[in-house]
Amino acid sequence: MTDQNHNVYARLARGFPSERDACAVEAGHGGYYTWDDIERASAMMANVLRQSGLRPGDRVAVQVDKSVESLMLYLATVRAGYIYLPLNTAYRAREMEYFLADAKPGVVVCAPKDFAWLSRIAFRYGAMHVYTLGDDCRGSLLARAVYCQDRFQTVYSAPDDLAAIIYTSGTTGRSKGAMLTHANLVSNAEVLKVFWRWRPNDVLLHALPLFHVHGLFVACHGALMNGSKMIFIDKFDAAKIIARLPEASVYMGVPTHYVRFLAQAGLNRHAARNMRLFVSGSAPLLTETFEQFARVSGHVILERYGMSETIMLVSNPCDGPRIGGTVGIPLPGVEVRIVDAAGHLVPCGQVGSIEVRGPNVFKGYWGMPEKTAEEFTGDGFFKTGDLGIWGERDTPAQGYLSIVGRSKDLIISGGYNVYPKEVESFIDQMPGVVESAVIGLPHPEFGEAVTAIVVAQPGTSPDETTLIAALKGTIAHFKVPKRVFFIDQLPRNTMGKVQKNMLRERFQAVSGSELNAQPMP
Repeated sequence: MTDQNHNVYARLARGFPSERDACAVEAGHGGYYTWDDIERASAMMANVLRQSGLRPGDRVAVQVDKSVESLMLYLATVRAGYIYLPLNTAYRAREMEYFLADAKPGVVVCAPKDFAWLSRIAFRYGAMHVYTLGDDCRGSLLARAVYCQDRFQTVYSAPDDLAAIIYTSGTTGRSKGAMLTHANLVSNAEVLKVFWRWRPNDVLLHALPLFHVHGLFVACHGALMNGSKMIFIDKFDAAKIIARLPEASVYMGVPTHYVRFLAQAGLNRHAARNMRLFVSGSAPLLTETFEQFARVSGHVILERYGMSETIMLVSNPCDGPRIGGTVGIPLPGVEVRIVDAAGHLVPCGQVGSIEVRGPNVFKGYWGMPEKTAEEFTGDGFFKTGDLGIWGERDTPAQGYLSIVGRSKDLIISGGYNVYPKEVESFIDQMPGVVESAVIGLPHPEFGEAVTAIVVAQPGTSPDETTLIAALKGTIAHFKVPKRVFFIDQLPRNTMGKVQKNMLRERFQAVSGSELNAQPMP
């Protein structure tokens, strides 16, 4: 049908169960919300946004703590035809200033505790309203919503209309806003519903943040489209989650979650007796963790691969063999190829650059047409910047993709993306620092630990503790180096480029404990 509404909310709502008074989301504070609550509350919030003077296609920037109300705000935004802009709750003022200056949202929603400083930035860059939303059901957004009607006609959206902008940094240090359309989000959710065999009685135990593609577009979309109950865990707590496993059948996490589960005595086959599916993504899963989890829990983790620009691309099968060390096979409708520097396909068993094409691939980077053009090939494939390899013939991994590196120098620590250039730009401005190089070193819990190598100015003695403390007050904590090492000069090639591979080799012997593991975000 040409007149079908392609709005994300319209598609998700078609999956809601007929019994609207059943529990849709159980909140961390113990209360629960029905499917009717989701419909009515998202309508009320959509009415607040419409009354705020927003026009179709305007942006709504959101930096709030996880709550059921924050999920409803997302649904209200897309339902009303606006563009949702989720921002990591760890971002500080300098980071937020960049995002708001770039996206110029008409409405900003923040935690009550951040209103004073964030509102100044928001109004400076043209926001019409700044609302607050706390994780305790308080805030000016909800105070205004209670006076709005609980009915709202979901806005018609064409497939190519923007639904969300997800900021993902680049090697230049400048963050890029990946523009995701309604069709991108709907197509991926529909594919995963079938590929991961969502069942009518599935219950999702949700412990991921909602500002991330994994937690919002993969986990929440999956449960909502399937009409499945969600149990919200506000902040990751391994023991608490294991205690709730018997009530659930699906769990989605990052590798760090599984490492921490294995450290808990409560994880065993009995605790996971009702589970159907454990999914891991956002960072590489160590084969050791994959195998140990299977022995202890009796469940084989399903690892998959995606990006902010593409949502999910590749997945180990739900019913077929799941191969440790691989991210699986391309999802239906997604094309994946591995090419050499000249753009020629490489044979199985050889490393090359991963390029992808499909209905899930984003529209481009917000306000960066030249960068968008650079990242796509002439035949429409997106250059992921990741290096991969196809499993060879006549091996268990035949046809399965493995990620072997990242040509864009990305560090993934605890499931969060860290781009070295951005961190280096802050370190290089600090007193006593000549230059720095930020690298990722293997870490048993976080996958990779952010590590800074610094060259000090002659006659100065920058202190590691002081430098780290200063960064903690400047940038998101997951970007802050766990260790800082000082050397006389950075190794460079004949073109003057820093040889980070040499730094990794030099410091790779540093143990996980020496990398000063920090709490999970």
